[in-house]
Amino acid sequence: MYKLALMDFIKEMDWRGMIHNSTPGLSDILSKGTTAGYVGFDPTATSLHIGNLVPIMLLVHYQRCGHRPIALVGGATGLIGDPSGKSAERNLLTLEEINHNVECIKPQLELFLDFDSGLNAAEIVNNMDWFKDINMITFFRDIGKNLTLNYMMAKDSVQNRMETGISFTEFSYQLIQAYDFYFLQKNKDCKVQIGGSDQWGNITSGIELIKKMSNGKGYALTTPLLTKSDGSKFGKTEMGNIWLDTKMTSPYKFYQYWLNVSDEDAQKWIKIFTILNQDEISSIIDSHNKEPHLRLLQKELAKKITCRVHGEKSYNQCVNVSSILFGKNTADQLQSITEEEFLMVFEGVEQYQVNKSSLSNGIDPISLLTDLSGAFPSKGEIRRLIQSNAISINKEKCTLETLIRTTNLLNNKYLLIQKGKKHYIIICFS
Repeated sequence: MYKLALMDFIKEMDWRGMIHNSTPGLSDILSKGTTAGYVGFDPTATSLHIGNLVPIMLLVHYQRCGHRPIALVGGATGLIGDPSGKSAERNLLTLEEINHNVECIKPQLELFLDFDSGLNAAEIVNNMDWFKDINMITFFRDIGKNLTLNYMMAKDSVQNRMETGISFTEFSYQLIQAYDFYFLQKNKDCKVQIGGSDQWGNITSGIELIKKMSNGKGYALTTPLLTKSDGSKFGKTEMGNIWLDTKMTSPYKFYQYWLNVSDEDAQKWIKIFTILNQDEISSIIDSHNKEPHLRLLQKELAKKITCRVHGEKSYNQCVNVSSILFGKNTADQLQSITEEEFLMVFEGVEQYQVNKSSLSNGIDPISLLTDLSGAFPSKGEIRRLIQSNAISINKEKCTLETLIRTTNLLNNKYLLIQKGKKHYIIICFS
């Protein structure tokens, strides 16, 4: 790991477009020496998603600038649920579910942060470790009295829910997060809290609590909430969230998400999601603009973030498979991909089961796609599609005279059926 000058963090975040708001004095406190700062992550699922990558990368850049990052995994706050940015009450998770999620998330954070860098080594903490010993009376008497109802009601996270309703449970989240900041300041000498702009109210409540309970000072920095250039929500697709866990989002789909972003988004996001410096990024953008059809910017962005999350091996698999699926002469190359790569790419595609013995003497495509597999209900429809060159088998155009044998199978098991450009079907032979 290399370090930038301590005073460069604010400048670094500024040119990367990662500053929405900050408190006075933040730059001064950071320039005085290595300073602990934290970001909180509530374990509401078994995996983080790419929306979490913005605060994660804030911690990455924070550490690169010589400061000490703390990732707080909210084993306690996850049981409550943050109302910020939510229009309705969350479904509450059980303690067992939260604990399981915590253990799943920790290794994902370790992909990004350096835990062996000496004075600015990263640390993961769980706020259940200090909340489990606090009873209700103590919390309300010693902590709750420090923030007035009027102060808490004025926060956007509360105001935005007044019409639809907010429970006392979610209303209390602000105070609980505030206590996290106070606790970390007192016990970890943590002076800075970092988060998305929707967390500003919760973070400043923590600063206020520190002031009231210890006469100390806390500092804050928030980053803008990302949206795509078309106005849609960052990290969302028609299939839902893009997760970091391979069991929830395959490396290929993860890679393809970044590869297919717009030029405008790629130019903005490469500053946020990579540690490439300003000169390196400017050079990539210049090269991209000269030959935009090559999508050099998207390829570099996809490479950096896929390697970081899934490793270089998975990235190379994604590139290899992409070149086969979308390049030239793909019919022959398709035969070379492994079963792992094949299933990774076509995760979620409809599959139909057929007995391999049906191929012993070869079979015509109409019988295979209708009678044997049931993939298509109409022989007439398949005939018309084949005659119009709309059906491909293993990336080769199919004719009425095509005879399919076991030698055509991918990995001795699969046939890839393509209708038009984007509709895929897999037939599995056993």
